[in-house]
Amino acid sequence: MLKNKVLITALIIAAAVVLIVPAAMAGEVVQGKCAAIDQANHTYTIEIYDTTSSKEHPYGKSINKTIIIDYSNALIGKTPEPGDVVRIAYKVEEGVNNAIRVMNITKQAAMGGH
Repeated sequence: MLKNKVLITALIIAAAVVLIVPAAMAGEVVQGKCAAIDQANHTYTIEIYDTTSSKEHPYGKSINKTIIIDYSNALIGKTPEPGDVVRIAYKVEEGVNNAIRVMNITKQAAMGGH
């Protein structure tokens, strides 16, 4: 009987972890041009693009707003340079935009990616 209670408790905890962890990882996504990199503070300034692509603007068009994102704890693919188009998944924590993952769209496209 005790083994069944322990097993049930373990299954409930495992299910809770499976359901809670993805929600904790969820965040915002922004795409745009890397306007500036502050290596001392580990931040990117991103010129935000909309999500409408066209022949003229294959990655979207600037909405004339910027966002500063801290990349100090992010998983980063190809390191962005100013002018590269990036897509960043981030979470807002205590007013700071903390990058989770940084994808360099410009360098992926140059290597034959999408």
